[in-house]
Amino acid sequence: MKKNAFILFVIIGMLGSGCKGKQAVSESEKILTGAEQLDVYLPMLKGKKVGLMANQTTIAGDKHLVDILLENGVDLKFAFIPEHGFRGTIERGEDVNNDVDAQTGLPLYSLYGENHQADSLVSSVDIMIFDIQDVGARFYTYVVGMHNVMQLCADNNRPVMVLDRPNPNGEQVDGPVRKDDKFKSNISYHKVAMIHGLTIGELAQMINGEGWLKDGKKSELTVIPLKNYTHKSRYELPVIPSPSLPNHLSVRLFPLLCLFEGTDCSIGRGTDFPFQVIGYSDPSFGDFTFTPGSKEGMALHVEQQGKLCYGVDLRSLDADSIKFTLKYVLDFYKKSPDKFFARPEFFDKLAGTDKLRKQMLEGWTEEQIRDSWKEELAEYKAMRKKYLLYEDFE
Repeated sequence: MKKNAFILFVIIGMLGSGCKGKQAVSESEKILTGAEQLDVYLPMLKGKKVGLMANQTTIAGDKHLVDILLENGVDLKFAFIPEHGFRGTIERGEDVNNDVDAQTGLPLYSLYGENHQADSLVSSVDIMIFDIQDVGARFYTYVVGMHNVMQLCADNNRPVMVLDRPNPNGEQVDGPVRKDDKFKSNISYHKVAMIHGLTIGELAQMINGEGWLKDGKKSELTVIPLKNYTHKSRYELPVIPSPSLPNHLSVRLFPLLCLFEGTDCSIGRGTDFPFQVIGYSDPSFGDFTFTPGSKEGMALHVEQQGKLCYGVDLRSLDADSIKFTLKYVLDFYKKSPDKFFARPEFFDKLAGTDKLRKQMLEGWTEEQIRDSWKEELAEYKAMRKKYLLYEDFE
């Protein structure tokens, strides 16, 4: 098999009608993930040794994909696991260790960080599958796992299949574009807009097409696309993607609030409502109060842990009406400009640039900041169009 192998796209029923607001939809209108289309991809796995990258979001209907593959006689050899682990309960940034799935006995290997076994594992199978839910923001690390799987497959002459999933924030493209490799990290890995407006299948195409794999290699890529999905579709995740995103509202607010991770402000980690509130231990920040504590998956790295925080409660917002804004970041900065940037280097990595922080220090308005993004965002949108598999929102 050639290293610069062709890109194979399985385009089946890509442009469906999509979900219509919060109304019930018929079976013919229901969004079907790549994983739910067994008749499309199971024949491609017949007689092959298979590896998988998966976590708790890797489901089809009410079953985990691991169980489905094994029930259908697929020779599944192992699974790679990302940040938060196979069941999605490990702390952000904490070590993810090799393990065995208690239910199936399947060997699990961490791909969060360096894994010296990775090349030999990939070379031992005939094909790799990636099936993990993303949330559409550049700083969400699961897409780094997909990039690494594509790189491993390119290095070891193995094809990779991406089972596509909807982007719950897929109807918008916004924020600064990460251009400079100085700011490249696991939370700003690709040269995309902060809210990138791509499904994982579309992003996989972009990684290949833009030559972002090491040494300009391309993976032999098959995307199993969604049915009945467009970038206008409303989609609520059936399984929470990580401990700090427990519901649809938190997923929708995540792109707006993640910049606060570069500050000492709390965004509700260690409470029952993470990514749905903002606060700081000073009464000048607002009338709403809460105290971050310790919750499963949110016991460590909790900003303002054990302190009474004052701020704003966002739980009354209509999740599907939320659009990216700097309003909350700018409001909290103005209330405490001398304390706000507690971790400036981390803030810059989240933003993908140091320009945003410097603009805030200079007192720029949101309108002025947005104007400074226009050219690079227009360039990114033009690049994005080349890789879309579904009808766009514009």
